[in-house]
Amino acid sequence: MQTTRRDFLAGFLALPALAPAVAAGAEDAPLGLALTPSCGQPEATAAQTEGPYFTPDTPLKRNFAGDVSGGTAITIAGYVLTRDCQPVSKALIELWHCDDHGEYDNAGYRLRGHQFSDDQGRWWFETILPGVYPGRTRHFHVKVQRPGGPLLTTQLYFPGEAGNDSDGIFDRSLLLSIKDAPDGGYGRFDFIVA
Repeated sequence: MQTTRRDFLAGFLALPALAPAVAAGAEDAPLGLALTPSCGQPEATAAQTEGPYFTPDTPLKRNFAGDVSGGTAITIAGYVLTRDCQPVSKALIELWHCDDHGEYDNAGYRLRGHQFSDDQGRWWFETILPGVYPGRTRHFHVKVQRPGGPLLTTQLYFPGEAGNDSDGIFDRSLLLSIKDAPDGGYGRFDFIVA
């Protein structure tokens, strides 16, 4: 039986704080998704441009899927970690992206919101796959900030996208680890913050 998005999220939330296989970045980590990028790396997660579509003061929410009718469901999750693999609780994670037609909501908060990591540094969103539009590959926009720390603005990308090689700001280190599910897909990315 193939893992569903609900199974993935339940398994992720049941993991002990940074299971050793996950902290080591093992490919056979629980739930089949390895840590991305490796914990213990010398640099924090790469910063990228905010882009022209950021809207401040987004609502607190984890479920974006209810914002639209249609699109392919995806659950994305991960940890916010320090460079020495310690979980960061109460880190701000803000997400925004276009709909499945490549259009952003610039008048409201459709497919926009924020949350805070839990005591084990975990974050997750239920959303849809963003569409593509001219000049860009498929991506999510993200801001992450640990309490009292600098703000990280970056983007997350999808492996195997035809537009990755032609997108001028695509960065391989920002690839989500993605698995297909019968009810959409699920992905993992762990932010390493300064």
